[in-house]
Amino acid sequence: MSRTFHWSDFLPTFRHAAEVAGFSPAVLAETESGPLVVWERPASGPRIYLSAGIHGDEPAGPLALLDLMSAGFFVPGVDWVVCPALNPTGLAAGRRETAGGIDMNRDYWRRRTPEVAAHAAWLESKPAPDLFVSLHEDWETQDFYLYEINLGEDDPRRSHEIIEAVNPWFPPEAGPVIDGHIPRGPGWIYHAAEADVPQGWPEAIFLSKLGCPLSFTLETPSHAALDSRAAAHRAACHAACQSGLRRDMC
Repeated sequence: MSRTFHWSDFLPTFRHAAEVAGFSPAVLAETESGPLVVWERPASGPRIYLSAGIHGDEPAGPLALLDLMSAGFFVPGVDWVVCPALNPTGLAAGRRETAGGIDMNRDYWRRRTPEVAAHAAWLESKPAPDLFVSLHEDWETQDFYLYEINLGEDDPRRSHEIIEAVNPWFPPEAGPVIDGHIPRGPGWIYHAAEADVPQGWPEAIFLSKLGCPLSFTLETPSHAALDSRAAAHRAACHAACQSGLRRDMC
């Protein structure tokens, strides 16, 4: 049977897995569909932040983070931060935007939504992560692709390793244009640390402005089975985090 996403079960299930793994919660905002919660497990090593669910019609990312939390992915020695469900009202309704009709991932400049206002203020109060991994999905593509924002050393092996890790589920998206951008290679958009629309800042652009030197935004194809999309995200997270740590990115 193909996997399904049930919002009513997600938050309590994630809470249990995170508490077992030694994470502590902070509620950033309350919504009609449940709280926006960030989970932390501080350590002296590099700070790695993973987020998902900023678009409510993209459930594979939250499920992948739940799977990783349950499977012991979050190794000791790393300063982990996880936001598994940034848009509770959108996830509850299965729609991209919040209940107020705003795309949260274009709101980190204006901060019109209470969710983004609280989340952005919280991020500003903390050290910038050394690596940010954002889990997304795309209805308009057939295969996998990623955005890389890199303020430091240009190391193409990192993106190549992520793409290779996902290949058992999805090959890299091909074509001269991907999501409106000219790719650097198959499945790989190497993006400047500037928003495509000046005031429409996504989370990744906001974090780059805070000093995060490296981020990967992962995009699985929404047309595929949910379990395959979640599995691809898990593999991509493994590759992104392991590659970064192995190469002493921090």
